Amino acid sequence: MKQLILSISLSFALASPSFAEDWALGGYDAVGYTSGHAVPGRRDIVTMWRGKAWHFVSEENRSRFEADPRHFTPAFGGYCPVSLVNGRQQQGDPRFFAVIDHQLYLFRSGAELRKVRKSPDRILKEAREIWSAMK
Repeated sequence: MKQLILSISLSFALASPSFAEDWALGGYDAVGYTSGHAVPGRRDIVTMWRGKAWHFVSEENRSRFEADPRHFTPAFGGYCPVSLVNGRQQQGDPRFFAVIDHQLYLFRSGAELRKVRKSPDRILKEAREIWSAMK
């Protein structure tokens, strides 16, 4: 019985995007953000780019991504801009995002997202300066 429970638990863990390390954006559709929604992509509509599996809700979204992947990828390599400004390199959570001037930004939490919404120009400018110095 313990083996059955362990086997079932492991299969759910492996099916979860959070456990799939090679899934970009935790399995969310990068193109979907342009419509203002964080939408999980489908397992069967995927493309590989830069060593990651990018999942999409439709073939149309996959085609749009493949035509110009850099247009849909998050700024700062997916790091949270508020964290960068605070001296930390912390990955953003794909559920907390903003598209500002056609650029996707990911945030660690809703609190960081609210900070940027209050003062986007200042925070994003500082994050860009820090990011440029890191490269």
